[in-house]
Amino acid sequence: MRIQNFAAAVMIFTASTLCSAGSSYVVPTTTLTAQTSNNTSAANNFASQSNGNRGAGNISKVDVHSLLYSGATTKVYAHLLTWFGGSQHMNIGYSSTDPAQIKRQIDDMVSRGIDGVIIDWYGPNNSIDQGTKLVMTEAENHPGFTFAIMIDQGAIEWYSCPGCSPQQALVNELQYMEHTYFPSPAYMTRQGQPVVTNFNVDLSYSVDWNAANAALSTHPTFIFQNNNGFSHTLSDGSYAWVMPTTSDYGIGYLSSFYNAGMSFPNQQVIGATYKGFNDTRASWGSNRIMGQQCGQTWLKTFAELNGLYNSGKQLTDLQLVTWNDYEEATEIESGIDNCLSLAPSLSGNSLQWSISGDENTVDHYTVYISADGENLMSLTDLAPGLRTLNLCSFPIPNDSYKLYVQAVGKPSLANQITGAIAFNSACVAATSTPPALTFGASPSAITIAAGRSGQFTVTAKPQSGAFNSPIALSCAGIPSSLNCSFSPATLIPGSEVATSTLTISAAAITGMDLPQRHHSIPIYTGWLLPFGIGGFALVGSMPRRRKAQVMALIALVSIGIAGSSCGGNAATRTQTAAIPASSYAVTIQGNAGSSQVSTIVNVNVTVQ
Repeated sequence: MRIQNFAAAVMIFTASTLCSAGSSYVVPTTTLTAQTSNNTSAANNFASQSNGNRGAGNISKVDVHSLLYSGATTKVYAHLLTWFGGSQHMNIGYSSTDPAQIKRQIDDMVSRGIDGVIIDWYGPNNSIDQGTKLVMTEAENHPGFTFAIMIDQGAIEWYSCPGCSPQQALVNELQYMEHTYFPSPAYMTRQGQPVVTNFNVDLSYSVDWNAANAALSTHPTFIFQNNNGFSHTLSDGSYAWVMPTTSDYGIGYLSSFYNAGMSFPNQQVIGATYKGFNDTRASWGSNRIMGQQCGQTWLKTFAELNGLYNSGKQLTDLQLVTWNDYEEATEIESGIDNCLSLAPSLSGNSLQWSISGDENTVDHYTVYISADGENLMSLTDLAPGLRTLNLCSFPIPNDSYKLYVQAVGKPSLANQITGAIAFNSACVAATSTPPALTFGASPSAITIAAGRSGQFTVTAKPQSGAFNSPIALSCAGIPSSLNCSFSPATLIPGSEVATSTLTISAAAITGMDLPQRHHSIPIYTGWLLPFGIGGFALVGSMPRRRKAQVMALIALVSIGIAGSSCGGNAATRTQTAAIPASSYAVTIQGNAGSSQVSTIVNVNVTVQ
């Protein structure tokens, strides 16, 4: 699903008034500020670094699952570090013990489609543990979002009990986790057992995992690392990691790991994807560098697993390595640079743009129109490869506008947007007179579950006399995840009230497929003002003084409600892919030849 901030649109609607044809047509769904400012949980003042970390900015919030093979049921987890804010680590502009920052991070992850976090943990009673507890609290506030703990070998080396052996330190830490974290309803489980991973514990120490497990009342699912993790004693699975010293960006290692996992069909396989690696700014670094290739490393690690797994042979889990290791430059929190730029041009009514960079990092293009250069309305989305748009295919009233083209990156890659493109529309031969109709729908909002449908009653009633022209009904601003149908599809009110039943159906969630995209359906929305539209029809024959009084009254009633839409020819669209739970503003349009009317309803889709 494309990212459209309808909540922001509602706020803009209530601040709008009737003015020129251009401002009436443009019903904003977002702002230029929203599309260019930092939309991540990275600190606003975080600047680009020499190790390849991108400065805080505007990135794609397309669901990360869209990078997976068709029909994937894979759970995607971010690897999270909670050690920032102290003197021992790089200053990245925030503290991991700040509850507000932890909330921003979980909110950001959820907005990208991430299912949970695996936390690099350094034992109890330190700032990292404090941050981990904040993650637990925040995860519990996000139903369906889970967390698990990875015991870092540093937990035994630096934060174990004084005089304890590595074995006793491991037991103590597992028992602490059992009492502190396992009871959380948000703690990650497999078949009812809490999941525990570790980083380099076996590489650094000789420990008896069976004895450690026997010391617990709740026996975890133990996940070890790399190929030999599958055959490790007590193993329930293994995870892959980034290998910065390989010469092929770790692709050979990943292939070997996945093939090893397939030999253990009953175990959990946690794959890995990453953008690159560079520890030149880490205090412990050894100049290990794996290039990002302008986003290609990120995409190639997904392509590798997609070539080995499918809907009939599922990868159980995937770890994004990492969410916020800024020191080793594996973080994706601030986004991934795709080194892309756009160059737009306008020839008559044809908008075109060229690109510099690799278009395979682009998920889609969005074309925006604005009356004031700040409040934007999406005209349409176009797939990569389509870089021209006939503006006269939209019912844009003759007026002056500003256009913007945005290249929306693939998940977590940077978004790029052009500067303003001046456009003087001359597409409409004559301005139509607003119809003397009251047009609306009830209720104003419905909530439906994915895979289900709900209904609105659409009404059209003449303000006076008879309205005998047929009114063709259609939906605009409807995402590909919803289907819209009318019964009947045409209304002829005459001198009475005419009604139609609008049925909105939400696609069932059957997997995280790449969404189907329709490339030429514009979004043109508006609000019919019951008093304003009638007023236009009635005041024409009144004396001038009386007319001014009536129009003043109408203006007072209309403040806070946006101008009516100029309509269009939006088509019914049907979704075949999975979607997250969302809220949508759907424009119901009535086209009666030279007259158009519209009204907006809200559809809330929930995932059960």
